[in-house]
Amino acid sequence: MKKILLPTDFSDAATNAFVHALEFAKIVNAELILLHTFEIPVYDSQFFPENYATIYSSIEFAKFEMFKDEIPKLRAIAAERNLGDIVLKHRLMDGDLLFNLKNAVEEDQIDFVIMGTTGISDWTKFFLGSNTSSVISGVDVPVLCVPVDAKFKKIKTIGFTTRYREKDKKELKKVLKIAKKTNAKVKSLYVKTSNSDVTDVTVKEWEREFAGENIEFLVLPSDEVKETILDFILYKDIDILTTIKHKRSFFESIFESSFSKKITKEVSVPVLIMHED
Repeated sequence: MKKILLPTDFSDAATNAFVHALEFAKIVNAELILLHTFEIPVYDSQFFPENYATIYSSIEFAKFEMFKDEIPKLRAIAAERNLGDIVLKHRLMDGDLLFNLKNAVEEDQIDFVIMGTTGISDWTKFFLGSNTSSVISGVDVPVLCVPVDAKFKKIKTIGFTTRYREKDKKELKKVLKIAKKTNAKVKSLYVKTSNSDVTDVTVKEWEREFAGENIEFLVLPSDEVKETILDFILYKDIDILTTIKHKRSFFESIFESSFSKKITKEVSVPVLIMHED
């Protein structure tokens, strides 16, 4: 059985991501591990309080009590969605979120990480901020990023962006396996810029190799890569976008430009970021 790790602070964004995690766990036959972290205040040694141990214990107890109170609410959500049979496990850890998350991924042999973000104003921080960008680059498992306003719906169409590199095929095959479990169609997109080195022969070779799969290959000529990908999501009814984490991600380049917030707001879909082996 596969394992999904969901870091949560029990916010609306995290709860929405929890719903996606439940449904995704059903699709890939996985158990779900909830990770909640908290940090004890750091005191200057010069002013170190005599009752530090008491403070530590009280904070730890308060976090435990909150954690204990929130878990039944999440189990109720699972039951309401007829997903009460999904195995839920829990981790309450003191310390830095990223450090604990990486440890949990390794110790629990996690297959997927699912994370929530609070909305469009937070996407820049989410994809460029130290925590999320570090998670995406720092763990060797796929990371599903879920905006708070991306409500779960049946996955019918999965978008996959590719550069037609040989090593992209391995990730595409993983996506196709997921698609089969939910009877979804995969639409593969390559934005062919004026300086593209991908030949028509390569495209045809891919089409022949994956001829037996439920996949459509789209090659769209444009030098406006970001806009073309977002149009692809909008007009091809993409329910979840899959992209491969390269040295420089698509999202990093989006938010370094003065890109239209109106367009980005309309494109509120979960993004599954795969990792190159």
